[in-house]
Amino acid sequence: MFGGLLVVACCAALAGRASGQQALGRRFDQLDRNGDGQLTPEELPATAIFERLDLDGNGLITKPEAVEAVRTGALRDLRARAGSQTRKSAAAGSEGGEPAPVEPPVRQGPKPVRPGDHGIGRRVGDVAYTDITGEKRSLSTIAADRIVVFAMTSTSCPLSRRYLPRLAELAASFGDDIVWILVNPVATDEPAEMRIAAANFGGETAYVHDPDGRLTAAIGGVTTTDVVVLRADRTIAYHGAIDDQYGFGYSRDTPRRRFLADALAAIRRGEQPPVAATEAPGCVLDAQAAPVAPTDVTYHGRVSRIVERHCVECHRDGGVGPFPLDTYEHLVAHAAMVRQVIDRGIMPPWFAAPPETDAETGRVHTPWANDRSLAAAEKQDLLGWLAGGRPLGDPADALQPRTYPDGWQIGTPDAIFEFAEPVPVKATGVMPYQNVIVETRLPEDRWVQAIEVQPGDRDVVHHALIHVAGTEDRAAAPRDAAAEERGGFWGEYVPGQNTLVYPVGFAKKLPRGARLRFQMHYTPNGTATTDRTRVGVIYAREPPRHEVRVAGIVNARISIPPGVGDHREGASLRLPFDATIMGFLPHLHVRGKACRYELIRGDGGRSTLLDIPRYDFNWQLLYRLHEPLPLRAGDTLVFTAWYDNSPDNPANPDPTQTVRWGPQTFDEMHLGYVEYYVPGVAAGGPLPGLERLRAGPGERRQRQRQRAPRRTSPNGGL
Repeated sequence: MFGGLLVVACCAALAGRASGQQALGRRFDQLDRNGDGQLTPEELPATAIFERLDLDGNGLITKPEAVEAVRTGALRDLRARAGSQTRKSAAAGSEGGEPAPVEPPVRQGPKPVRPGDHGIGRRVGDVAYTDITGEKRSLSTIAADRIVVFAMTSTSCPLSRRYLPRLAELAASFGDDIVWILVNPVATDEPAEMRIAAANFGGETAYVHDPDGRLTAAIGGVTTTDVVVLRADRTIAYHGAIDDQYGFGYSRDTPRRRFLADALAAIRRGEQPPVAATEAPGCVLDAQAAPVAPTDVTYHGRVSRIVERHCVECHRDGGVGPFPLDTYEHLVAHAAMVRQVIDRGIMPPWFAAPPETDAETGRVHTPWANDRSLAAAEKQDLLGWLAGGRPLGDPADALQPRTYPDGWQIGTPDAIFEFAEPVPVKATGVMPYQNVIVETRLPEDRWVQAIEVQPGDRDVVHHALIHVAGTEDRAAAPRDAAAEERGGFWGEYVPGQNTLVYPVGFAKKLPRGARLRFQMHYTPNGTATTDRTRVGVIYAREPPRHEVRVAGIVNARISIPPGVGDHREGASLRLPFDATIMGFLPHLHVRGKACRYELIRGDGGRSTLLDIPRYDFNWQLLYRLHEPLPLRAGDTLVFTAWYDNSPDNPANPDPTQTVRWGPQTFDEMHLGYVEYYVPGVAAGGPLPGLERLRAGPGERRQRQRQRAPRRTSPNGGL
């Protein structure tokens, strides 16, 4: 990790710039913690870079030696490989031109990591430890209902020292249901300094010196600012940074993201943390190379936790999955099917192109906060268990299953809005879209932080979109469906996505007296039935800083020729104001095979935001960005989709027909939803140019014609 911080200075020096030599010298001095004029492997723990800079092979690097190594090109092959990887990543999906510039890794904050690659869902065994007072303890001596926080620390790491007050503050602010254990794995840290550090905490917080790294390896600690949080059943629920206030090359007055505090609050509620795994910038630890792994995979010790994290949200009683997988018996009964869908890559449902693996760390830096994909280790363990003897394991290792109050994933709603009358759904054939108006009768405007849609009969509800209609709007159907799609949606139920939950400070508006228009798509399943869909909401406790909005990138003039297996259609949306993107939800029908969101900056630079090489109509997902993406007025979002209207598409209703826009499954859509907020505009405030954002090309041309002055001929004609 420290080696990565040296790369920019080295590359600048390789380019022959005097400023590069100066940058290399400054970086050398920063890494030289004891100021003796030479670097040790502990000060520069990037092995490949260290070996190339250590020209005489004596295990030490002097500043002249580093400069000479760079001058003679000792790092040239590393630079070439890094540059090639950067160009490949930046150019992915671009259409000509130079790749977008990549920010050099001089400043490094917490990066999101795919949770399964960072230990999330693993069970930690009964590790023993001795604190600096000499008291011997173990996890088994901690009460069974308490959360455990392992916080890595060091008295010699600058970032660890900066974060010590924050750890003490958090330990004091949370209650007695959380046990705090500080772990110092640096063998040369002084006992006296560790006792001073421990004095910042209450008497129940343990400070453990772990010079041989056994405890660190057991919990998977990676850096000296890392935090590992265990649920009461010893399942790792969070692994990452405390917050983003401090990192390499920067510091802020206050943090923007409070990862640990948010994770602890969610775990207390019985929920998964909003961000489960990040890197934690700090001094890298050798203990990460020897993690403690179970010698055999059992249901109680490992498999149940993988299934809980990736499957049980849908596959449970009351979930949208066709059968439950929340017990050993259910999983074994469906073992063959589970193996098949995992092998085919359709479960867990996640279709974004996989991000590249970091060549130095081996980790996957996913940009998605809700990445559902299985990590390689999770897939290996689950498939191996399913194909083997499927051992149950020790019941004492069993996890504590999540609870769903009254079937609600968001928790008990503050309000529930439901169809006044059931909608009859016939047994066979095709039903046109149904538009159902539901009165809210709200006496005042409300801000909504969480939304969950629950169909009355999940077997026949394919999807539902909820739009907010004004108090005077009693029309049961919109006049222009494409225009409504451009205006986005307020709530939604689609396969794989029936909740919208926003962090504190973000919410959607539900106006006083508003009516909710439910656009219902029913798919008869052979038995006549009725449906009474409802939506539950949780109100924000205070007015938000930002109003969450949705816009649709629409091409309502698509024309897909008969028999063509790879037809391309596109649409774009030029931003009339600054906006920050939170996520994407593409919507195609059964001929849709792939889609992509791209960004064209005002200066012409082009980059891919989301690539879905295999689109599945049955699993339409919201892809929520871990870090919202700020855009400027004049930037353009491009949504491209590819369609298979050939006989080779088994879902194709009729490959002999030209297919155009329409609401039914045998029609098609070209619709890329974008979830966003507008910085600098108060929640509920008007947006300049909003009508241009919601208008299609034809509507814009018509408005331009209406605004254009009439031109008259000399004889007075038009």
